[in-house]
Amino acid sequence: MSDIIAKLRDISFDDLHPNERLKVDSDYLRGTLMESMADRATGAVSENDTQLTKFHGFYQQDDRDLRSERRHQKLEPLYSFMVRLRLPGGLVTPAQWMTLDDVARRYANSTLRITTRQTFQYHGVFKENLRPHLKAVNEAMIDTIAACGDVNRNVICTANPHRSKAHREVYELAHSISTHLLPRTRAYHEIFLGEERVAGGPEEQEPLYTRHYLPRKFKVAIAIPPENDVDLFAHDLGFIAHVDNGAIRGYNVCIGGGMGMTHGEPATFPRLSDVIGFCTPDQVLDVAEAVLKVQRDNGDRHDRKHARLKYTVEDHGVDWFRAEVEHHLGTTLDEARDFHFASNGDRYGWYQGEDGAWHYGLFVQNGRLADFEDGMHLLSGMRAIAQVHTGDIILTTNQNLIIANVPADKRDEIDALIHRHRMTRDVTPLRQASMACVAFPTCGLAMAESERYLPSLIDKLEDVMHKVGLEDNAINVRMTGCPNGCARPYLAEIGFVGKALGRYNLYLGGNPSGERLNRLYRENIDEPTIMDELTSLLQRYAEERESGEPFGDYVIRAGIIAETTAGRYFHGAPA
Repeated sequence: MSDIIAKLRDISFDDLHPNERLKVDSDYLRGTLMESMADRATGAVSENDTQLTKFHGFYQQDDRDLRSERRHQKLEPLYSFMVRLRLPGGLVTPAQWMTLDDVARRYANSTLRITTRQTFQYHGVFKENLRPHLKAVNEAMIDTIAACGDVNRNVICTANPHRSKAHREVYELAHSISTHLLPRTRAYHEIFLGEERVAGGPEEQEPLYTRHYLPRKFKVAIAIPPENDVDLFAHDLGFIAHVDNGAIRGYNVCIGGGMGMTHGEPATFPRLSDVIGFCTPDQVLDVAEAVLKVQRDNGDRHDRKHARLKYTVEDHGVDWFRAEVEHHLGTTLDEARDFHFASNGDRYGWYQGEDGAWHYGLFVQNGRLADFEDGMHLLSGMRAIAQVHTGDIILTTNQNLIIANVPADKRDEIDALIHRHRMTRDVTPLRQASMACVAFPTCGLAMAESERYLPSLIDKLEDVMHKVGLEDNAINVRMTGCPNGCARPYLAEIGFVGKALGRYNLYLGGNPSGERLNRLYRENIDEPTIMDELTSLLQRYAEERESGEPFGDYVIRAGIIAETTAGRYFHGAPA
């Protein structure tokens, strides 16, 4: 155990955030969850247990559309849980898909939602359905352990391991990192899967996390240039593959990214990660562990708004952080290799991999797979495909999916099912490049609509794009209902962040490769103001852009918005 953690045991918890005592006193994340799950008098779990459920992969929520009505009826809120899968690399087999679909229909709200972390979320899971839900998922060789909480989250990577040998390698690496950084407590298995705790057995330990776990969440991404579909620089830890003649020779190591901030608090800000060196493939797990330990031992446990790894880097400096990582490694990192990212979007339609197999990229608006009233039956369509598909199904961090490894003689059958269920339509590049978080009605942090609103706003922006001759252009548009940044809005060319019902902060100036933060352009504006501002800007862009110039680059070159050169300058560079 490190000296820092040893000292933590002796520090008064009055000096730390209350969650720190909760973790230490939780008996390795058990708390009173067994009692909370057995309490049928309420649809909720106890206040402390709501924090512990996150480590097991689910959040307590309630239907905010019904809050007022239920309060008037003197009923408690309609509590349910959002359940998130741990799915490194985002791949499921057709058989697993059938189970996940069945679980959505039996125990949730009959939808599957692809998240920006390359996994699924279920919404509307009531407490009495939690155990059967988790057991069914577990029987499909999937779990929800550490999908949330102050631990390493779902590890993401450039999508589709079937595209090339290098893609398979990073997919397998995502699994290895996820397993290596997984908490060791058996609490999940005992409370939700029925495993018995052995009396008188060896004392349980967390050799990596200790009883304190991490100060905040920890996120890892792996990318293969020139594609940055994972928005690698938005994560605590990133690995950029260096590919030479089709083989991965090693990885550039990046530390200190993160999207969240708080409105009105300039000490909080999004930040892009810094490249600190290069490691060989056999060093990756040791590097990941070393970075996590540096954050474990030095992250802020007093103020959770200042507890992410990005602030540890800001407070101590990149050179200090690299030296600490190298101290844990017992060796130095090599100098970083050159790399180039061209895009952070997805491929759509049919394309071939290195071995000649076919893959189909399916656009899923805001990641929601459901049978919609307009006749687009994405959930039933994917179920029909899973029944005949012999390859895999892969989720992307842009909330889309890939029907992967399709033999040439199966293409027509897959195509027929896609069209029969109206799973694809003519979609503009603007809509394909859009992304939204869930927000209302389930997210307790939402200040404004996001998933339910962005499609109609895109409708209006598409009309403007058509009128000014930009209908074939992709402009990256992202929206979140609060400033926590789940849809990574601070990397968007046009970003919307909810401020209040019907009102958003408008950010401009990200770039299409995910390598630059945007900046606040207008604050707390409604839809008419949004449309007035963007109509004018898009008209100017159509008239004044240089050949091939992205919108995010244009607004900076034209002096419409200043470039954000570092996260600490996100709210404005010092005078």
